[in-house]
Order: sequence, then C-alpha cells, then structure tokens
Amino acid sequence: MDIRTAEPADGPAIRDVARRSLQASYSLGPQAINSAIEEWYDEQRLAETLADEGRLLLVVERDEQVVSFSESVLSAEDTGTLLWIHVDPAHRGEGLASTLFDATRTHLEDRGAAHLRGRVLEDNVEGNTFYTERGFAHVGTEQVEIDGRTYVENIYSEAEQQGREPIDDESNGTVYVDHDAHERGSIAPFHVVFTDEEDDDKYGYFCSNCKTLANAMDSMGRIECDNCGNVRRPLRWDAAYL
Repeated sequence: MDIRTAEPADGPAIRDVARRSLQASYSLGPQAINSAIEEWYDEQRLAETLADEGRLLLVVERDEQVVSFSESVLSAEDTGTLLWIHVDPAHRGEGLASTLFDATRTHLEDRGAAHLRGRVLEDNVEGNTFYTERGFAHVGTEQVEIDGRTYVENIYSEAEQQGREPIDDESNGTVYVDHDAHERGSIAPFHVVFTDEEDDDKYGYFCSNCKTLANAMDSMGRIECDNCGNVRRPLRWDAAYL
C-alpha cells in the first residue's frame, strides 16, 4: 500500500472512487452524485486543487490502483479541514480510512496546521461516527447544495473551543462571532457570525484581518471584504447560504 499526493493522471480513478463511495454512503440519487463529481473533480477543478498550495489531495494506491483518497484544505492559518475521506466500498473494512486520516493529519501538520476539523454530510452515519469515535466535538453545521437540493453538513473539531464573542452591528444590533468556525481567506481567516449565542442562524462572516463584518456573498459562495480586500473562496463548490 502506498499513500502519496495525487497527480493529474489520477483524475479518472479519483472520480470512480468518489462515485462508488457516495453511492454506498449517502442517500443521493444518481443525478446528484454525477453532478457532484462533475463539479468537484472534473479535470479543470482537479487541476486547480492540485495547484493550490492550501489544498491537499492524498490517494491510497494498492496494487497500482487508487482505492481511497482524502481531500483537505488549510482553512485558516493554523487549522486544517478534512473535507472528504472516500474509500472504495470493495476495500472497506481494511483500515484504509484510519490510515489515510493519520497520513492526512501528518501532512496538514507539516504545512502548519495545529488544529484539525472535519466535515461530513449529516446523513452519513458511518462518517459522523468516524469523527466522534476519535474525540472530535460537533461544533456546527453548514448547508451545501448538490444538484439543486440543500443538504446539512456537520462540522467537527478536535481543538479546544473558544466560543462566540458578541459584537455590535449598526443594522441588526448584537451578533456573535464564532472563533471556532472559520474559513480560509486570501489574507486572514473569515469567522462565521451568528445572530444568536446558541442557535445556528447564520448572519454572515467576520474578517479577522480588519475586524469588520463581511456579508456580501455571490452565488458561488465567494465573499470579499469591502474594507481590506480579503477574499473567502468556497472550500468546494456549493451554494452556501448566509
């Protein structure tokens, strides 16, 4: 078994493993799965991912065949976010997910990540259990759109929780900056902002570079801070909502 960084030539195998994994783990229809594969792992998107120093795609190769892969990103200066671990159903039960998880953690730490987060769709029971069994805490949710349908994605973290800080917004009074939920920005991380100290009603984002609120998001999930130009690009394509 060999674990290595993905290469452009791995594209067909990565798409095949992702398709088989999604079919086995999620209640997604064939059209939704095909749309997701095309959006996330087509040749152009895969090339962009491999060229991005803040992203990491590792593959597990057995007998010269890719049977598993992980996709992750440095979502903040010291935080790595594991987006997917896909294992071909024919090779499940062999410990590949755990081995790949450990390898991904090591690679992210080598790139400066001191904390690790994971994201998994709510209806993937095995995926959610994978994180809770490793001591990760559920810290929030996101909405992702796949083929026109909205799904809930759970977010897990192993880092010590810092909680939400109240700040005043001129338009809507007090809102809450979540220091445990953040996304990678071009200059500094964006923290998720909620309307309530406890609920998951999302208000927008907080630019940690200039300490201002940033609420304008385009249809592709891109946010740009009007004050300093810090840009948040989506971790993967989705129609994320504020």
